[in-house]
Amino acid sequence: MSTLRSALWLPPFDELADPRTVVRLAAEAEAAGWHGVFLWDHLFWRAPVQQVADPWITLAAVAATTEHLRFGPMVTPLARRRPAKVAKETATLDVLSNGRLTLGVGLGSDRFAGELSKTGEQLDDRERGQMLDESLEILTAAWSGEPVHHHGRHTTVDGVRFLPRPVQRPGVPVWAAGFPRNIKPLRRAALYDGFFPINLDHPDHVAEVVTTINPLRPNPAMPYDIAIALPPGTDLAPYAKAGATWWLTEFDPDELTLDAVRGVLRDGPAAG
Repeated sequence: MSTLRSALWLPPFDELADPRTVVRLAAEAEAAGWHGVFLWDHLFWRAPVQQVADPWITLAAVAATTEHLRFGPMVTPLARRRPAKVAKETATLDVLSNGRLTLGVGLGSDRFAGELSKTGEQLDDRERGQMLDESLEILTAAWSGEPVHHHGRHTTVDGVRFLPRPVQRPGVPVWAAGFPRNIKPLRRAALYDGFFPINLDHPDHVAEVVTTINPLRPNPAMPYDIAIALPPGTDLAPYAKAGATWWLTEFDPDELTLDAVRGVLRDGPAAG
């Protein structure tokens, strides 16, 4: 059975759209023994949600006011971000936190609020997948501290060094999101540090992920994370037994309240 670490996974919406509120929650979570705080990365959301905070600014405040929590965007759709800018942001956040950033990445989706179509972003999944892979190549190279030479279909970085480097070596851990029975996201995730399965609803799916992803990893002996999002109150033991290493608390964004989050926080992290 894996050791299961626990994190609050929060949409920074409405009552949580004030960064000061999330910072207070992060401090309370750290004091209560939680292992992490991760934030959704969206520009806006469907009704009834009205207010949506920027996760990156909020996470900088979390980094500066905590000492032990692991944190990060979970997940950021890299296809709508400039990878050179993300390289600077991630390295700076990692230095600010003394090496506690985890970068969650994914394709993103237009189905929740039209945030891709309404802002002129790429709608084709295949194209966004290629953009995601290019961005990850650039980030990996940038975190090395060596000059980056990337001339891709979507992005060019011509001989730029990104300094300072992140504290973590060889770079910031990356968890790639995807549907657990889709081989392409699993192949992508196998090249990095963890997998964040979407719409996971049974421990057997975790076991399937582990069985599929391990042979795809360049070095299966290295530590690897499987992060699962499940509602509070779920029996987590079967998921840990199947190979999950992180539990992220799943909240319905349409019914999100500060009181509900504080209730889960005070209940404490999962045993073990």
